[in-house]
Amino acid sequence: MSIHPTAIVHPAASVPASASIGPYCIVGADVTLGEDCELVSHVVLDGHTRIGPQSRIFSFAALGIAPQDLKYKNEPTRLEIGERTVIRESVTISRGTAGGGGITRVGSHCLIMAYVHIGHDSQIGDHCILANAATLAGHVTVEDYATVGALCPVHQYCRIGRHAYVGGGTTITQDVLPYSLTSAKREIHAYSLNKIGLERHGFTPEQMKELRAAYRVLLAAKKNTTQALEELKHRLANQTADEHVAYLVQFIEAAERGVIK
Repeated sequence: MSIHPTAIVHPAASVPASASIGPYCIVGADVTLGEDCELVSHVVLDGHTRIGPQSRIFSFAALGIAPQDLKYKNEPTRLEIGERTVIRESVTISRGTAGGGGITRVGSHCLIMAYVHIGHDSQIGDHCILANAATLAGHVTVEDYATVGALCPVHQYCRIGRHAYVGGGTTITQDVLPYSLTSAKREIHAYSLNKIGLERHGFTPEQMKELRAAYRVLLAAKKNTTQALEELKHRLANQTADEHVAYLVQFIEAAERGVIK
């Protein structure tokens, strides 16, 4: 294996021969690296942390560090990161807390850009992008294929739905609708579908049509959320809406903090 002589790797750490550990990295006793992982330099991996194969971590990232939670008493909680995820400079990701399920997760094929913070017990799906200095408080959920723009603070317990796009500098204090383009151009609103993102990920014209119709009911029909949900459920019952609309309804019904409309 390639370990720079200035790196400090605990003998109990699980490091495969294919891994590359650069200058001044610190790898703790309870860390497990997957095949072909690369730590570029000055990376700190602490706690019960597992990094998936072919992930790449850049300088000054600190992963698996103790959560920023006064209730934390050094319980053996975890951080798990999937395969082929790229974590850029100065990212911090806290491990979980006993009260929050005990584990922080970041999925596979994610891009976590410089200065991002992912707080304890957060759950990040696959193929997500968190842009520079996005800041996720504890217990945040970011679903598959979602993008969080630069300089976005996200309140604890908020959810960002699958395929959503959050514009840079947007403060998130409620759940972000799946498939939406949500931004703080004037006030924080869900403006429309994330049309470009959905097209890139293979949504068909018919699926786009169904979602566009659902969003007109939610955002432009002068209905409150309860009334909009009833109309969408009626369309689903009559098979005039598809699985993505069904998921949109389920997401809204499960919201505990309300949704951004």
